[in-house]
Amino acid sequence: MGNSTPDPIDSLQSAWNNVYWFARMLINSDQYGGVGTNSRRLIDLGESIRTALELASNGDHQIEAIRDVIATQLMAGSRAGTRSRIQVEALMEALLERINSVQDAEIFRFACLHVMVPINDALSNIPNDDREFAQDLARSFLDNENEKGLATVINLWDRLGVEGSLNMERMEIIQAFGKLRTELSKYSITPIETDSILTAFVQEFERRVGQKRKSRGGRSLEDVTSFILDYFQIPTTHAPEHFQADIEVDKWIRTSDNWYIGISCKRTLRERWKQVSSADTSAMGRYKIRELWHVITHASSLPDDMLALLGGNRHVFYLPDDSEIYRKASSHTVLRAYVRPLTNFVQDLRGLQPRR
Repeated sequence: MGNSTPDPIDSLQSAWNNVYWFARMLINSDQYGGVGTNSRRLIDLGESIRTALELASNGDHQIEAIRDVIATQLMAGSRAGTRSRIQVEALMEALLERINSVQDAEIFRFACLHVMVPINDALSNIPNDDREFAQDLARSFLDNENEKGLATVINLWDRLGVEGSLNMERMEIIQAFGKLRTELSKYSITPIETDSILTAFVQEFERRVGQKRKSRGGRSLEDVTSFILDYFQIPTTHAPEHFQADIEVDKWIRTSDNWYIGISCKRTLRERWKQVSSADTSAMGRYKIRELWHVITHASSLPDDMLALLGGNRHVFYLPDDSEIYRKASSHTVLRAYVRPLTNFVQDLRGLQPRR
């Protein structure tokens, strides 16, 4: 019996496979300037191609006219000799290698209007941070639990923010995917070509939303740090002038005697604790940094050698009260100087503030 399953190689040989490559070129910021992030520019380009398709005569002259239109539109607004111009010229050369027929031009227009623009629109609707999904519940929880609820609030913030943003991502891709599938039904293309276009869309969407997701995750716990300090009315200040170190500090607190406490709220220090340890203690003294406080929600990532090294360099760790790492370290003759229960975090900060 013959095999009726479409051969994936057929999709790679189809001209419609260029939807994927056009999308990749348009969004490539390093090599081609990331032209595809500008939806207005893509819409204008698509309209110019449509007009050229309608007005140009048949034959070789038609595709040459369309190629000229694409080149003109891409070059518009870029000044000669600039890096932007060089990137656009490289993009134009790469695109025109794949646009050699009227069908190629139509496919490029399709990629601009029905893949890139919808992805841009979907991404703009997905929040850049998790704050809006978490702050109302976090405030309500602290209203009831006060400082005892800090660990729960931090973990809730993280979980609710992630879930809320992922739900938004799902909603946007479902809507955009459905519109793309409807648009494809207007074309006389094979099922394997349809699959090629749909998967190109999904690949590009997930790649770009993944970048946004990573950036958003890095800000999540910084946001909850700000929220907690604002909620308990702990004033923050700017960093010590000229102080530089391989450490990320979310907030700075000025003490009553004009020293500084750096606050960093993270899930774990596992991936960067050696960089953190390089913050020189003499430099901290020179810039009047008394200590660096780390609020760590996943305490299992803190081995004894890490606590000892960083603790000896003016780092203090606030850990969930019920965590095994805290219980063990707090009873250790050396390590207990470097760990504190998370429920004491706000109380300890208040103790450093100037009297009113």
